[in-house]
Amino acid sequence: MQDQIEQVLNQVRPALRMDGGDIQLVRFDEATGVVTVRLEGACRGCPMSKITLKMGVEMALMDAFPDKVREVVSVDDLNAV
Repeated sequence: MQDQIEQVLNQVRPALRMDGGDIQLVRFDEATGVVTVRLEGACRGCPMSKITLKMGVEMALMDAFPDKVREVVSVDDLNAV
């Protein structure tokens, strides 16, 4: 499953890289359906990163794997809690 998630992230990466950012898959929890990622470069700490994460990355993964992916979270968001 992680390889399949990486394939979807590879489709999203060009848009992130155009803005000087990138995304790294940290883990996928099959039990909860949560994909954890790390935003890098200009995406890290960007005010628009939450929108990018939810409206871009999460939607792409949920469209590709509607029965498996429930949510996408950033390790930066997890550390902030």
